[in-house]
Amino acid sequence: MSKIKNYADLEAEKLRLMALLRNHEEAIKADVANVREGLKPVNHALQVINKMATRDNRVPVMNFGLEMGIDILIRRMLLGRAGWFAKIVVPYLIKNYTSHFIGDEKKEALMNKVRNLFSKLRPKPAPVKTEVYRAQPAP
Repeated sequence: MSKIKNYADLEAEKLRLMALLRNHEEAIKADVANVREGLKPVNHALQVINKMATRDNRVPVMNFGLEMGIDILIRRMLLGRAGWFAKIVVPYLIKNYTSHFIGDEKKEALMNKVRNLFSKLRPKPAPVKTEVYRAQPAP
């Protein structure tokens, strides 16, 4: 780095520093991208843990059916001889995870099927006859 003696030297130094700044910015962006890539497995594990700890309550009818099935299958059949702790914790985690398992499209398709079923079961009201009053022509 030489001393700046005139305006042209100042402009040259400014361009050099701007280029150096761009190089450092690109290096930082590359480092951040590498860190994000390295943290993907941790992020995935945290998402799974979050799904096990929370329940998706957007479709309560489906969750009710899942809970009933899990209670019967897991708690009573598979964990029939297990201790009380396993009978409480394992079904809880499975219920939470399965509430997130089905995608939004499948949830919407399931809800449409339930709506269609209920619309078929509901009695349809009888059509009401309406008489239209027409003026009689004058004699």
